[in-house]
Amino acid sequence: MSDQRRLPRTSPERAGIGGVEQLLAAFEARGDVHSAMILRGGSVAAEAWYAPHAPSHHHRLFSVSKAFTAMAVGVGVGEGLLRTDDRVVDLLPDKLPDVVSDNLAAMRIEHLLTMTTGHAKSSMDGVGLTLSRPEDDWTRAILAEEVALEPGSQFVYDTGATYLLSVILHRLTGERLLDWLTPRLFEPLGITGATWEQDRDGIDVGGFGLSLRTEDMAAFGQLLLQRGRWGDAQLIPAEWVDRAGRPLVEAHPQGWDPDWAQGYGYQLWGCRNRAYRADGAFGQFIIVWPEHDAVIAITSGSSATQGILDLIWSTLEFGEPGEGGETFAPALSLPLPEGSATSPRENDGPLRRVGDVLEITHRGTTLRAWHGQWLIDGAFGAAFAWADDDTLRVTAHMLGTPFSWSGTATFGPASVELAWSQNVIFSGDTAWAESLPL
Repeated sequence: MSDQRRLPRTSPERAGIGGVEQLLAAFEARGDVHSAMILRGGSVAAEAWYAPHAPSHHHRLFSVSKAFTAMAVGVGVGEGLLRTDDRVVDLLPDKLPDVVSDNLAAMRIEHLLTMTTGHAKSSMDGVGLTLSRPEDDWTRAILAEEVALEPGSQFVYDTGATYLLSVILHRLTGERLLDWLTPRLFEPLGITGATWEQDRDGIDVGGFGLSLRTEDMAAFGQLLLQRGRWGDAQLIPAEWVDRAGRPLVEAHPQGWDPDWAQGYGYQLWGCRNRAYRADGAFGQFIIVWPEHDAVIAITSGSSATQGILDLIWSTLEFGEPGEGGETFAPALSLPLPEGSATSPRENDGPLRRVGDVLEITHRGTTLRAWHGQWLIDGAFGAAFAWADDDTLRVTAHMLGTPFSWSGTATFGPASVELAWSQNVIFSGDTAWAESLPL
């Protein structure tokens, strides 16, 4: 069995799950879900990848990474490396500001885990959220941020807190987080090829940056459902997993959607329906649903992620196991551009037709696309169609990420007008236009 199909398979009927076909069809109709895997009793009952995404692709998990960092802390606590009541100032003494406030001095590992550090806003706001920020020392910059509140008094979603956990583990173990977790967690789960973004000091950023396959996500969710046990090995202390998945603090940030107001544990969000989840930007989810012995792994490129959760809660039904059937694994696709395969303009300006492939070259980059199906070329899956003789439609997905671009090129007598839009973005404009001479 390949490492992409290492979990046992069953059928929705044998697993006692209803609504699977309707759910995966609803995801296809949304046009922004990239993959879904539904487990019950430790076996995969349904799985789907929406082309051009595929089982072999590692997908950026964004803040789902936080759950792995939290479990790494649990492993470290189990090995005696640290305790939840350890003070941050004692673990990072050389990174402290000249004046250590009482609130900073009171900050403990528990506060980092529950994002109740005492910061009134994200400590990353003054530091930057990308690896290209100008500061050379993330740790020193985060610890220099004002700790305006008493630690433990208020939840504030803060990627900086998770980063500090990664820094602390890096120091205590002498290894980057990915390397330290590999024999303890990833190898037992059969996870291979994982990557984790690092800061300039070679520290895994902790709060984001991990890339895994969908089946890796599902295996991790199953590990949590099994309270840290995998086969004959207790990979994470059971009491740690129990506590991590509980709503330990209230989480009502800025009027966020209902499934973000169910409480927060150790880098895990509470859900409605007595479930909990690891949650990443643009719809990356590992949902653990103990009541139904179920795990659901989702990757997406969505700006309306509450709707994905709503579909899960309203569509899936759990009952007694039955007999028969096979794993439900339909061939599904993200929306393809609609229109004709050919046009008199297909060799004009930035275009060049090569057999069945349309090449689009702009600013020194060439995108290759097919009509009616996705052409996988390097990091992209792309397709095209002609709305009419003068109007080209193109969609391109960056594989392993939430990001995609759709656009039109309208050809006139002397110029081509380009109009592009990006599906999701952290900040800035999602649409732009330009004119090119022919």
